[in-house]
Amino acid sequence: MFTTLDISTSGLVAQRARINAISSNLANLSTQVNEAGENVPYQPRFVVFATDDSVKTASGGVGVKVAAVETSTAPPRLKYEPHHPLANQDGYVAYPNIDMTSEFVDSLEATRAYEANIGVIEVTKDLNQFTLRILA
Repeated sequence: MFTTLDISTSGLVAQRARINAISSNLANLSTQVNEAGENVPYQPRFVVFATDDSVKTASGGVGVKVAAVETSTAPPRLKYEPHHPLANQDGYVAYPNIDMTSEFVDSLEATRAYEANIGVIEVTKDLNQFTLRILA
């Protein structure tokens, strides 16, 4: 009974981390300098999931956990802007290699997964309430 809630909760936590990484990527879509002020564009982040064997059901279901938040190694996207203050000798400015469309699709997928886990929690809660009514 509570294991189902634990599995759904682990899914909520994992999807929240994924949504945070996506929102960070979108917020830094055109960030061209790092925290130290150097001309290094933002590197997109992505979340890696793994099974969480500490949360198991009798039927073999397991939870999920965030294994790591990785930084993309993709090269920056270069845009020709010769009059930009951060342009290199050839007139190109380095921008983060982030595809807004892919990030929005990932965001929708993470949101749907989050909502699905909330739905499982609601159904589990309702089943527990019906069980208590039967027993009372």
